[in-house]
Amino acid sequence: MTTVELKNFLIHRIAAIEDKTFLSAMKTIIKNQTETTIYRTTAEQRVKIMEGRDQIAKGESKSNEQVEMEIDKWLSEK
Repeated sequence: MTTVELKNFLIHRIAAIEDKTFLSAMKTIIKNQTETTIYRTTAEQRVKIMEGRDQIAKGESKSNEQVEMEIDKWLSEK
C-alpha cells in the first residue's frame, strides 16, 4: 500500500468513527506528530490512556487536591 493509499484508507475509516473519546485520542496522537517531543507508547499504554480519558469524561476522577487530602488523611491515621 502506498502512502497515498494508506492516507485515503485512514481518512475513510476515521470519517466513519462516531466515538468521540477515540477520535480525541487520535487527535492527540496526530497533534504530537507536529510537535518537537515524540512520545512512543505501547498498545497497552494507549488502551490505558483511553480508559483514563473515558473515566474523566464520565466524571470518575479526582483532582490532585482531593487525592492529596486523602493521602494526608490516610497518613495521619497511621
